Amino acid sequence: MPRLPLHEFLSGPPDAPIFDARAPLEFAQGHIPGAVSFPIFSDDERARIGTTYKQVSQDKAVLLGLDFFGPKMSQMVKEAQKLAPTKEVRLHCWRGGMRSGAMQWLLELAGFRVHLLDKGYKDYRRWALAEFARPQPLLVLGGLTGSGKTDVLHALARRGESVIDLEGLAHHKGSSFGAIGLPPQPTPEQFENELAWQLSQLPAGVTAWVEDESRMIGSVPLPGALFEQMSLAPLIVLQVPRPARTRKLAGEYGSQDPQLLREAIGRIQKRLGGLATKEALAAIDAGDMEKMVDIALDYYDQTYSHGLRNRRSTSTLNVVSDTCDPEINAELVLRAVREQRLTGANPPLPV
Repeated sequence: MPRLPLHEFLSGPPDAPIFDARAPLEFAQGHIPGAVSFPIFSDDERARIGTTYKQVSQDKAVLLGLDFFGPKMSQMVKEAQKLAPTKEVRLHCWRGGMRSGAMQWLLELAGFRVHLLDKGYKDYRRWALAEFARPQPLLVLGGLTGSGKTDVLHALARRGESVIDLEGLAHHKGSSFGAIGLPPQPTPEQFENELAWQLSQLPAGVTAWVEDESRMIGSVPLPGALFEQMSLAPLIVLQVPRPARTRKLAGEYGSQDPQLLREAIGRIQKRLGGLATKEALAAIDAGDMEKMVDIALDYYDQTYSHGLRNRRSTSTLNVVSDTCDPEINAELVLRAVREQRLTGANPPLPV
C-alpha cells in the first residue's frame, strides 16, 4: 500500500478529510487537528481484540476483528460518502498498521482515493513534540491580571503580527477564574497537538507574540521546551492602572454565574486569608463585582510581581498605558518594540 510521509500527508488535498481509524477513546485523548473520528472498532471491541491477542493468539485476534468489522462495512462506506463527497480521504491509525490497512481496502473497494499516513498518528506525536524544541523567535507580552493581554494579542494579529494564543488553545485564562465561560479544557496531548500545528504554520524566521504564562494554564501544562524559550525571550510588560483593570474584570465577570465566582474565590481562599475571603464572597452576594475583583487582585498582583522579579528574560521593556483598550495598547506596544528594535529572543540593539 502506498504511504505518505507526515509532511505530505498534512499538506494533502484540502478537500480530502483526515479519517482517524483509531477507537473513540484514543481519538478523544489526542488527534491530528481537524481530523474526523472514523473508528474501525468501538472502545469495547478494541479492548476485546487486545485481550484476545495477549491471552490467546494473533490469529484469533485478527478473526475477532473481522467479525466486528464485517457487519459495519456497508454503513462505514455510506458515512464516508457523506463526510467526503469528493471520494478522496486521508487516513491513519496508531502506527499505520492493520486498522488503517483494512479501512483503506474497504474505501478503495468503494471507489475512494485513499492517502495513507506512513507510521500513523504515532509519527505526528513524534513530530509535534520535536516542534517545541525548534528555535522560535518570540516576544512575550506580560502584565498584571486584567491588563487585557489576550485582547492586545488579538489586536496585534489584526495588524498582521504573528500571534499564538496559548490561553485560547487551552480554553483557560490562567487564573482561578480562568475556566468561567469557556469550553472544557482539551487534554494535555490535544493541546500539544494544536499548539505544534500552529507553531509550524508561522512564517520561517518571523517573530511570534505569545502571552506571559506560568507553567500551567489551568490543568494543561505548557511543553517544557517551549516554556524554556518563553522564559528567555524578551518580555514586554503592559502597565495598566489597577482601577482600569478592576473595571475591566468586573465587567467580564459581572454576567457570570455567582456560584462559579464563589467557587473561584474558594480555590484561592488560603492565599487570600479568612477575612478577605469572607469579604469577597459577601461582595459576590451583593453583586459588587468591583469589590470582589479588587480583593482578588491583591493576591494576583502580588503573585505576578513576584514571578516577574524571578524571570530570566534577555530583556524587559515596560509599556505604560492608562487604559485597557486593546487597540490603543497594541499600538503602544508595537511602537515601543520598534523604537527599541526588539526582535525575537535577541537583546535590544543599540539605538
